[in-house]
This record gives sequence, C-alpha cells and structure tokens, in this order.
Amino acid sequence: MTRTTITAIALALFSTCMTAGAMAETPWQQNHPGRTEVNQRLANQNARIHQGVSDGQLSLHQAQVLHRDDREIRTEERFMASQNGGHLTRHEWSTLNSQENDVSHQIGW
Repeated sequence: MTRTTITAIALALFSTCMTAGAMAETPWQQNHPGRTEVNQRLANQNARIHQGVSDGQLSLHQAQVLHRDDREIRTEERFMASQNGGHLTRHEWSTLNSQENDVSHQIGW
C-alpha cells in the first residue's frame, strides 16, 4: 500500500467514526433532557465568564472561582447521572439548576 492509500483509508475511518459520534448525540439528547439542559447552561456560563474577563467586569481571580464552581457542578451532574442509569431525577435536576443559578448571579449581567 502506498502512503496516499493508507492516508485515504485513515481519513475514511476517521470520518465514519465522527459521523457515528454525531448521530449518537441526538438519542442522548432525547433521552437525557435534564443533563442536556444542565450542560448547556454550564457552557453558556463559561462563555459569560470569559466575556466578563474580556470586558473587565470580572477579575481573573473571580473567573477562576466561577470556573471552579462550574466544574464542581459538572462533576456532581456526572456522579448523579451515574447513579441513575445516565439520567437525572427531578430533584437532582432542581438541585443542579439552583447551583447554576447561584453561579449565574455571581457572574452578573
């Protein structure tokens, strides 16, 4: 086999794996709406923290604390889901949502 053939095969396998991964996201989102919402909020808060630092509304220290809080929420979300077959109960979702609200208020604007 030539180097070009090996590269083409590798790219084809990579594309197949990426497509399969993308298709797997949709059922996960449908089956885990609570987790999807929690993780989307964490992503939004992450962007708001970065924007706050860029705008000068948050110091680097404040951003570090907020990122740490978000990491703790994400870790807790994963642990909770692992205890329930990959799902969050209403109570768990409510707890995480409350924690995210607290961080959101600290970010401001």
